[in-house]
Amino acid sequence: MPRRRIALSASASETDVRRRHYKIGQLYMISKHSCEQSGGGEGVEVVRNEPDTHPVHGVGQVTEKRIYLSSKLPDWMRRWIPRIFYVTEKAWNFYPYTVTEYSCSFLPKLNIWIETRFENNNGSNDNVFADSPTPKENVCFLDILSDPIPDKHFKSEEDLSSWVSKKTARGPLAAGWRNRTEPVMCSYKRVHCSFEVYGFQTRTEEFIHKNIRDILLVGHRQAVAWMDEWHGMSLEEVREFERKQQEETNRRIKTKSTDNNNSEVDSAPRPPFLRSISVQDENSLKKIGLKPADIPDPSSSSSSSSNAPPAGPVRMHSMPE
Repeated sequence: MPRRRIALSASASETDVRRRHYKIGQLYMISKHSCEQSGGGEGVEVVRNEPDTHPVHGVGQVTEKRIYLSSKLPDWMRRWIPRIFYVTEKAWNFYPYTVTEYSCSFLPKLNIWIETRFENNNGSNDNVFADSPTPKENVCFLDILSDPIPDKHFKSEEDLSSWVSKKTARGPLAAGWRNRTEPVMCSYKRVHCSFEVYGFQTRTEEFIHKNIRDILLVGHRQAVAWMDEWHGMSLEEVREFERKQQEETNRRIKTKSTDNNNSEVDSAPRPPFLRSISVQDENSLKKIGLKPADIPDPSSSSSSSSNAPPAGPVRMHSMPE
């Protein structure tokens, strides 16, 4: 599947400070949202969150998280994965430029890479990453006012058509707000994902792109709807809030994990899955109803454990389905 650029606009504050306000709102939203989504042994566990410096982009932050989400996957995907697993998220945040990479230990052929740049415009820059313009058919504009979100994420207090900020007197948003609001901030994201498993590639990549879209849409709606909670905070204050939320999120996950280890009751057994699927793994392919294909398995390349952000997305050679 070709890479996609997502241009997502959100209202910000005065021109000279909007980037700083956007950054504070984004950090607040990510911390609170992660905590809200954690519980029952699933959610986001923060492994590290520490300062980092990039030779080009300057001072920033590097984070590593484990995202536990087994029960949130569709049935067709849960049938062939371990009962408990996590996705590793590594992010290099050199605002206004960030890189995020996702990997899964038992699926070495899964790779998600997201490059982000924030600019003071409404999504009008068609070459924001200064390499080559993304084809228009691969660009998706997300409107935090009118684009639909999954019903399970909808909250009336986060409906921006009726939301009003008491602190700033902003809102509600009306149709065409992106072209009339000034100043305005846009989050440009270039998303690249690949899942090199014969018979599952297209379906899985489409699932990943859809969920990334939903997460970005919900998160940016919340960043605006929660404005009265974070507006006026300093960067130091929002970092302290972030630290406390991370402690609470980790506690929720570890508490449930301990309960499970001490419990004698287990749910229905699931056949063991001890290795990742590949086109050469005949037994695993038969288990999920696929016929083995006479296709050579591409050699895996080792990745170095560095704090520096990846140089850029590398597209694997896809096999037709």
